[in-house]
Amino acid sequence: MAGEYQHIRHGFEPIYDAHSRVLILGTLPSVKSREQQFYYGHPQNRFWRLMAGVTGEEKVPVSIPEKTQFLLKHRIAIWDVIAECDIIGSSDSSIKHVVPADLTRILEEAPIEGIYANGAKAYELYMKYSYEKTGREIVKLPSTSPANAAFQMDRLVSVWGNELSGIR
Repeated sequence: MAGEYQHIRHGFEPIYDAHSRVLILGTLPSVKSREQQFYYGHPQNRFWRLMAGVTGEEKVPVSIPEKTQFLLKHRIAIWDVIAECDIIGSSDSSIKHVVPADLTRILEEAPIEGIYANGAKAYELYMKYSYEKTGREIVKLPSTSPANAAFQMDRLVSVWGNELSGIR
């Protein structure tokens, strides 16, 4: 693994409001997302195209205000499992020395009906650091990262859509 470890603190707030029913958790923002100060900022990450496909929206949100409004309109909350950690670049497999995010405020302020992990690492970290505190189950969904080449977009839309269909 090339690069050096950096200690990263999550630099921005969760997106949710009092109507959010779905909570989608990633691990930690990527380098590109940290640069943009918003979630899923790497141009190759399929999260925003996936969300448009799952919700039936024709237009994929592009700007931060559009993305925020999109999430709130569809009662989707997003945040990450990690508040801070040591990581090499954007490599989830390099994560160590985790300080978990406090998910309590979202779960107390929004009527979250389902929690979903964007990928196996988010699921693993939630189960290790957050499950005991929240007492809430989480569903592991395939990652929207371009590194997850096993899942083409149509397959992602199908799997995510099936899981989220009972809540939206």
